[in-house]
Amino acid sequence: MEHGKNSFSESYAKAGVDITAGYKAVELMKSSIARTATDGAIGNIGNFGGLFMPDLAGIKNPVFVSGTDGVGTKLQIAILLDKHDTVGIDCVAMCVNDIVCCGAQPLFFLDYIACGKNYPEKIATIVSGVAEGCVQAGCALIGGETAEHPGVMPPAEYDIAGFSVGVVDYNNLLKPKTQQAGDVLIGLPSSGIHSNGFSLIRKIYKIGDELEPFIHGRYNILDGKTLGETLLTPTVVYVKPILSLLRQVPVKAISHVTGGGFYENIPRSLPKGLTARINRNSIITPPIFNMIAHDGSISEREMFNVFNMGVGMVVSVPQEYADAAIQSLKASDVNASIIGELIEGDDGVIIA
Repeated sequence: MEHGKNSFSESYAKAGVDITAGYKAVELMKSSIARTATDGAIGNIGNFGGLFMPDLAGIKNPVFVSGTDGVGTKLQIAILLDKHDTVGIDCVAMCVNDIVCCGAQPLFFLDYIACGKNYPEKIATIVSGVAEGCVQAGCALIGGETAEHPGVMPPAEYDIAGFSVGVVDYNNLLKPKTQQAGDVLIGLPSSGIHSNGFSLIRKIYKIGDELEPFIHGRYNILDGKTLGETLLTPTVVYVKPILSLLRQVPVKAISHVTGGGFYENIPRSLPKGLTARINRNSIITPPIFNMIAHDGSISEREMFNVFNMGVGMVVSVPQEYADAAIQSLKASDVNASIIGELIEGDDGVIIA
């Protein structure tokens, strides 16, 4: 759809909003959006609403599952480093990883970007990351919105949020209440911090209006990457490996380990009377977490209550299916491993 080629407001431009910049941004992002097209995506970007026609063949009782989230203060790192091509992946991951915890296939995604000033190339770069996240999740980017907020946000700043909808047959919804003592907990590794705990990280490293010089320095413990580069490592999109697993193994519950870490997220999928006992030695913690704990003088208990500590997803399966689950995930290039089991009790999570 062609956007108002005769549209221009000199008065609005003087107030800080360039209407034409929005049109240019849309043109620049079209190729990225085209990468995400699926059979259900219909219509053109630029309609007043995003259109999607789901194929419900084989789904007797469809349940639509929705998720919305943002990237949080991780954006401050991206802004200070002037690197904007990965935070869109984070935004998509935070939404679709929640959806797949119900057993649903994400269908489509919409984004919302608020900025102090609309720099079309920058907005298009952000959306290229959103598109990459959608490709990884197998869902279509069918629309979005960019809002320019002069006087409310500084010109260089922006925020991004997303919204996604998926579908699952009612009979295939995961049933956490069927879990029982002896069920095995399988951990899917994270890529690092993902998108949680950045307010604490920024406090530890005094990341404010500018980066401390050492954030650009190289650390042997970070595999030669700068601290800034390491912090911007995008969140893993677990959708395709999880959906493949669900077709092969009777998964009972899935927990997406985000803000609140182990102690908040795993209990969300536990029925009353069960406790998740985690074997600390089974968890491979990336060096960045050890560095944060050391530099911030943070106890291990607190680290597990704020960060994912190297485990982005936890899957609960019957003990007899544990090996099959691990093999399925490894076939999807996910180096999963057993990290614990369910026991009787109401302690939520025990890490020992």
